[in-house]
Amino acid sequence: MRICLFGASSQQASLPYYDKVFALGKAMADRRIGLVFGGGAAGLMGAACRGAAEENGEIIGVAPRFFDKEGVLFDRCSKMIFTDTMRQRKQQMEDLSDGFIIVPGGIGTLEEFFEILTLRQLDRHQKPIAILNIAGYYDSLLALLDHVAAEGFTDRAALEAVSVFSEPEALLDYMERAAL
Repeated sequence: MRICLFGASSQQASLPYYDKVFALGKAMADRRIGLVFGGGAAGLMGAACRGAAEENGEIIGVAPRFFDKEGVLFDRCSKMIFTDTMRQRKQQMEDLSDGFIIVPGGIGTLEEFFEILTLRQLDRHQKPIAILNIAGYYDSLLALLDHVAAEGFTDRAALEAVSVFSEPEALLDYMERAAL
């Protein structure tokens, strides 16, 4: 099984975020779950990769060619796939993955989350989607999504496709069951 991780490339986040995402990457490798990600060495993406690499896990980076600069990409990937565009990158990550995990991140992470959720709502895939809600990071987003459904702008069933966890092990238990 391979799971795609969407998360921050920013290095400005506080230490608890890094620790939890590092533990997630390590736990994925311990369970022999391959990590598919956007290729970056920094931020929470890099933390997940360092955790997976510590346990010799499979790490597949997917990055547009314009990211191929000194220090930008994680250099211990099992495989690095280059695309021409960000859109091709997301498609490749989706195709390689049996599910999706969203960890704290910024606009790019939110865009990836909403695209994969929209595709699920449109029945373009049935892969599990899980949020690792570290320190309540996504509480406001979850409240907004609940409001969107309550106001009739989306079907509540679409939101039920997303499962939320505060601990990596519980999230991975769910992903292993749901991806079968």
